[in-house]
Amino acid sequence: MSLSRAQVEHVSLLARLLLSPDELDEMTRQLDKVVRYVEQLGELETEAVQPLAHALDLTNVFADDKPGASLERRAALANAPNQDGACYRVPAVLDR
Repeated sequence: MSLSRAQVEHVSLLARLLLSPDELDEMTRQLDKVVRYVEQLGELETEAVQPLAHALDLTNVFADDKPGASLERRAALANAPNQDGACYRVPAVLDR
């Protein structure tokens, strides 16, 4: 399957790209190369290949979630620009 200039023009309109005629010609050539390359991948025998989410085996690198001591309220509010001793005070964002 090769891409036509009309198809590339249609995609550029969907993407809200305003391309000049020269840019359309160049983009048509470049995208056609990409499509032909992807078609080559379809010719490979992949029946025995297991689907992968990632090419490498990844493991979780996060530390265990263990309960620990919390900050005291006074320390947590120490740098707040506006607080009432118990909570952060922020401007209202909803109309009533």
